[in-house]
Amino acid sequence: MVMAANAVYSAMFLAMTMIILAVFYLTQDAPFLGVVQIVVYTGAVLMLFLFVLMLIGVDTAESLKETLRGQRIAAVVAGVGFGSALIAGIGSVTTTGFAGLTQANAGGNVEGLATLIFSRYLWAFELTSALLITAAVGAMVLAQRQRLEQRKTQRELAIERFRPGGHPTPQPNPASTPTTTPSTYWPCCLTAPTPRNPSQGACGHVASCHADATVLRTCHPHGHI
Repeated sequence: MVMAANAVYSAMFLAMTMIILAVFYLTQDAPFLGVVQIVVYTGAVLMLFLFVLMLIGVDTAESLKETLRGQRIAAVVAGVGFGSALIAGIGSVTTTGFAGLTQANAGGNVEGLATLIFSRYLWAFELTSALLITAAVGAMVLAQRQRLEQRKTQRELAIERFRPGGHPTPQPNPASTPTTTPSTYWPCCLTAPTPRNPSQGACGHVASCHADATVLRTCHPHGHI
């Protein structure tokens, strides 16, 4: 999960890790935690992460430059220390057995879990909630972009638009001002202009042209060749 270069792959590996953790809860006679782990974390929170990643896109060519000196070494040391503590904790639990599990689940797993959370571990539960709220607020503050200059009002935008003159209104459409691009010229014959009548072209030249391409010319607006 950590070594994956793509963030989407890392999120999928995290989903597999959460499912394995739910299996551990189920094997330790904690069905409520196992179901919550799958439904809430894997099915809701992680899917929200994937939705955001697929929506905004992920740049795989991320910079490898360290923003803090020695952060890679510190991360490796912290990872090794956490792994050692985790292995030692799991080893002590597996050798000594589960103490008080039967007594805690005497009235049911959900009731026993609620009793422990809101009595013995109440302060830890409240501090964890405050920590999560602080992390959410910090993420919003870091993601917010600070505007370096004051936002212009509608009056200021209108003054900037009309003060120079020129074309404050939209440009005329091609129906009132014919375009002069080469792709839209009218082909006319190399003949002198004649009075306009229904049998003549748009530029005042004779509408019938020779098939030979060498005698065709491009018709400009206002009847000029």
